[in-house]
This record gives sequence, structure tokens and C-alpha cells, in this order.
Amino acid sequence: MAAAKTRSPLAGKKVVLGVTGSIAAYKACELTRLLVKAGAEVAVVMTKSACEFVAPLTFRTLSRRTVALDSFENPATWVPGHVSLADWCDLMVVAPCTANVAAKMAWGLADDLLASLALACRRPKLVAPAMNDGMWENPATQANLATLRRRGIAVMEPDVGELACGTDGRGRMPEPAEVFAAAERLVRAK
Repeated sequence: MAAAKTRSPLAGKKVVLGVTGSIAAYKACELTRLLVKAGAEVAVVMTKSACEFVAPLTFRTLSRRTVALDSFENPATWVPGHVSLADWCDLMVVAPCTANVAAKMAWGLADDLLASLALACRRPKLVAPAMNDGMWENPATQANLATLRRRGIAVMEPDVGELACGTDGRGRMPEPAEVFAAAERLVRAK
């Protein structure tokens, strides 16, 4: 007889997945699949730069939901996207999180839909950084991430390895299964 499968703490949860303009955006596809398979409802929010790496259609197919792209979209019913998604979700995950988006979150900027949503969201947040090792090691980036941690945002450590720029170093987005496990731990802890 097979062992009973343990139910994920993400089952039945509503997750906003922010995808930013990093080559690691392809990993967010697998993360979306893992979240949906666990029984989470996933709303993907992509930055304009993220759309240069992965098409919104990919996330729409994997999440079975419309992908949010712009604060000024004309929805079928009027709701302010950054407020409605912030209130709707149980958890917000930004994976990959570029140095630019981490800085926006740290400084409270709201110049696009994802940044506005991060500012309005009162739910637990998890960021999985992905960037060049020089950007990761920059004191400005480290200060921004320290600010996020002080505010209670869970910040994962990026992996060490070959980076898209051809160098080896710290900056690779953690693997989707690791981000998924971190999301489960965060939900369980809250």
C-alpha cells in the first residue's frame, strides 16, 4: 500500500507570483507549475521586462488565469489591480527578483503594477533574487535586501554557479523546488 501523500500548506492558498526581467524568468514557469500542482491558486504579475524573456501566454496556460501586466489595463470589471490582488492573496512571491525590483520594494517605489502591488500588499512576501554577482555584491543591493529583511520580507540567498553573463558567482535564482519549499515554510510559519 502506498504511503499517504502529505497535503501542502499551499493547498487552497492564493499566491501572487511576481516575475521580473531576468533570464531566470524561465524558472518561474516551473514554480508556477509546482504551486498549481500543490493546489494553490496562482495569479502571475509580470513586469514589462519579464515579457522579453517569457511570454505571458506561458504563465496563463500554467496558472489557468489571466496574467496581469499593466496598472492601466482595461479589465472586464473595474477594480484597481494593485489593491485587489494585494487583498486577494495569502502570499506574494517575487521570483526571480532583480536588483531593480528589490530596490523598488526597499524604497517604496510604485512605478509599475508589480511594484505597486508589493507596496500595497500586507500579506507575507518572499523574494528569490536573481542577478549578476557584481550586482548581488554591490553595497546598494545588500542594503536594499537588508531593508526588506528588517521589514519582515523573506529573502532567499541566491545560488552560486554559472551566471547568464558567462561568469561564475553568487546570483543564480534558487531552483523552483527550493523557492516552493520556502513558500511552504513561510505559509506554515504564518
